[in-house]
Parts: sequence; structure tokens; C-alpha cells
Amino acid sequence: MSSVDSWEADFHRSKTNANAASGPSLPRRAPSALMEEQEDQPMPDFLPEEPLPDETPLEQLTRHWMNERHAPDILPAQDVLLSSLLDHIRRQSDTIQLLRGDPSTSEEEHIRIMLAQTEVERVKFIVRSYVRTRLFKIETYARYIIANEEVQTRITTAERDYASRHAHLIDRHFYSSVLQSLPESQAGLDDIPNFIMPPMVTEPDTTRAVFAHARKGTIARTPEGKTVDLAKGSLTLLSFSAVSDLVSSGDVQLV
Repeated sequence: MSSVDSWEADFHRSKTNANAASGPSLPRRAPSALMEEQEDQPMPDFLPEEPLPDETPLEQLTRHWMNERHAPDILPAQDVLLSSLLDHIRRQSDTIQLLRGDPSTSEEEHIRIMLAQTEVERVKFIVRSYVRTRLFKIETYARYIIANEEVQTRITTAERDYASRHAHLIDRHFYSSVLQSLPESQAGLDDIPNFIMPPMVTEPDTTRAVFAHARKGTIARTPEGKTVDLAKGSLTLLSFSAVSDLVSSGDVQLV
């Protein structure tokens, strides 16, 4: 069972095939609950771009997870997709627990339930890794984030509050540890352009090279103004700044 397959659909297909071969032994309420879950809880449009026709919500999350891990800068939050998948996982877990506790569930069906539970845990791993990656970037670039309004549009309200609190704690730590002992002219943390001293505010290196996989034919523009044709399915090494907009639009995936 692949982590990018529709794990819920695979679970339903396996149970349907088993029932056709050996007759119905699972309580009717279980498959009914699963089918109603699909029918009554349609997946909304999670992305600003039009997703591929055969791209499942899990595949969307996996793509955003890989992009976030490989991009030097923080990318637009996928809170709607994440919230929907978490709710979906909760409902799936409740259904699995219901089936496990039913005495009429056969040993073969318990094996299928175990496989479904394993797939749920794999989805949880991707969710945790995605959130941890974003938190790492927020902590690393907290002062840069709170000073940049454009970056703040890419994060959620909770992430913005977290960045503000983290930056405030770091400032207090620096002041109590070092800055209070320095002359007033040198006790600030404001990032003033200086060709001699390194910047006080840590910013992501958007010139860092990344591998860009083109999901469809498109054109990348380098900071120097040059254009690079990206054929569908091609893998190209470019600076992140050249493909950042294409990553946000979904035309390119980082690998």
C-alpha cells in the first residue's frame, strides 16, 4: 500500500473484494459509516491553484511537505488542507476502533484493519513532519517574519503569534545576557544596513540551489532576468528565487 495512494479508498476496495468473495461478515454499520463519510464529507479545494485531476488530498499534503522541507524560505500555509485531513484521520481512527471492538469481525478483517491503521499512522507522520518543519523556520527567522508583512501573509494567525512571542523571548534573552552591558548605541537589535558588520536579522537564503521538478511545462525566471524553459517532467537545478512563484502556484515541485 503506497503512502501516496488514497488510503481510505484502498481500505474500502479491500473490504468490498473480501465481502464479494466470502460473503458479508462485517457489521453493516461499519461500511455504511465509511461510505457516508466519503459522501457527506466532500473534500474542498485546498490549494490556490487547480490540483491535478488524479491528485488526492494525501498527495497534495505530501507535495507541500516536500516543498516545505526543501525550500529555504517559509511557504504559504496549507491550514485548510491540514485541518481537513486531521478531521478525516480522526473519523477514520474512530471507525477503526469501532471495527476492532466488534466481536463479529473476523481475523482476516482484523488484518485489513491493521493495514488501514498503519496507513493512518503514516499520514500522521507526514503531518507532524510538515508542522515541525514550519515551526523550525518560524523559530529560525522569527524577527525576519514579524518585520516582513509579505511573509506574514504566508503563515497562519497562530504561527504569526508564535513568531512574535519567540522573537520577544529571544530579544529579552539577548538584552539580559549581553546588550544591557553595552553602550546604548550598540545595544539595539535593529537591522541597519552595514557593509562591515553581518546583518542582525537572520533571513532565508533564497539564492540557494534547489532541484525543481516541473509538473507541467512552464518558464522560470532567474534573478538576473534570464528565462529557463522547464519541460513537463524535467528536473532542473535552479536558485529557489527563480522558482519560488512556480512552487507556490503548483507548477513546480521541489525534490
